[in-house]
Amino acid sequence: MFNAITITTVQVLDQDEAIAFYVGKLGFAVSNDVDMGFTRWLTVALPHDPERHLLLEVPGPPALSEEVAGQVRDLLTKGALGTACVLTTDDCRKAFEELSAVGVEFTQEPTEQPYGVDATLRDPFGNQIRITQHPTDAA
Repeated sequence: MFNAITITTVQVLDQDEAIAFYVGKLGFAVSNDVDMGFTRWLTVALPHDPERHLLLEVPGPPALSEEVAGQVRDLLTKGALGTACVLTTDDCRKAFEELSAVGVEFTQEPTEQPYGVDATLRDPFGNQIRITQHPTDAA
């Protein structure tokens, strides 16, 4: 029936700030940046995985009423909307060191888990992103 998940929405409060973080710090590339008049369609993807995109979307009309959008923005800034995504890496500790050096805020340092090593960071808007190194990727 389905072949793949190609776009996942990540709620952000400022799309230019989101570009600075996801592209400038995490290494994503802008795949679409289209002014549609009523909204800005902004997607990013990892350079080596152009089939999967994150839609960096500001909560608001037309998808949400202004009242609901305000509630979403409030929850987002409190970190209450859950994990935005899980990124895999060959070396979680190295990624942690490199990202910490450029000012990325981590809420969990690299930790041994039954499924490998992982760490958790926050984007500037409160979204959580997990970085996972599977045991077969041991560095």
